[in-house]
Amino acid sequence: MNLFRKTLWAVVLLSVCTAIGSFYSQYVMGLNPCVLCILQRVSVLAVGITALLAALGRQKSRAGRMFGALLVSVPAVYGAGVAVYQMYIQSLPPGTAPACGAPWTFRLRDWPLFDLYEPVIRGFGDCAVPDYFLGVPLPVWSVLYFGFVLLLVWVSWLKSRSL
Repeated sequence: MNLFRKTLWAVVLLSVCTAIGSFYSQYVMGLNPCVLCILQRVSVLAVGITALLAALGRQKSRAGRMFGALLVSVPAVYGAGVAVYQMYIQSLPPGTAPACGAPWTFRLRDWPLFDLYEPVIRGFGDCAVPDYFLGVPLPVWSVLYFGFVLLLVWVSWLKSRSL
C-alpha cells in the first residue's frame, strides 16, 4: 500500500473520530449545535467520505492521486471557511452578531428521507455563543482539523508525486 493511500485511510479514521466526538458532544454532553456547527459536521463527514472514495480508487498514476487530493480538499476548505466565519461571529461584541439563520431541521423537514438524516442536522444553538473543549472554542478545533487534513493530504501527495 502506497503512502498516499495510507494517508487517505488515516484521514478516514480521523474523520470518523471527529464525527463521533461531534455526536458525543451533542447527544451525551448536551451541547446544542448551531447552523454553522452543523455545516462543519457535514463537512467533516464529507471529508471522510471523499477520503474513503479516494482511498478505494486507483492510486497508480499521478493524476489519480491529484484527483484524490483535490476531492478531499474541497469539503475541507469549505469546512475551514465556515469555522473561520464562526470564529469571526464569536469575536463580535455581544448583541452585534448576525443571526445564523433557520435551523436545518426547519429548512429540510419536507425533503425525502428526512427521518434518516435528521439526527445529523438537529440543533438550535446560537452561533455567537462559543462552546469550549479543553478551554479552546470548538470552531478553532474545526480549523485545526481541516488544516491538518489539508496539510496531511498535500504533503503526502507531494511525497508520492515522484512515484
